[in-house]
Amino acid sequence: MALAMVQIGETRTITELHVKDDMKRHLQDLGFTKGESVQVVGENPSGLILIIKGARIALNRGLANKISVA
Repeated sequence: MALAMVQIGETRTITELHVKDDMKRHLQDLGFTKGESVQVVGENPSGLILIIKGARIALNRGLANKISVA
């Protein structure tokens, strides 16, 4: 399932990043690594508000669609 489809309040585990290498490195630097838990805490018209490794991060829906979670 794509991260963009997760409901507010749910916590999921990242399983795969379906992006090019440069974007994959950037996401990994932010904490988006395989096996890491991510919680959706809110949304706005352009994307999602997430908590990952204790940090609050905003991510647009296009990119959230390229992150697989279980």
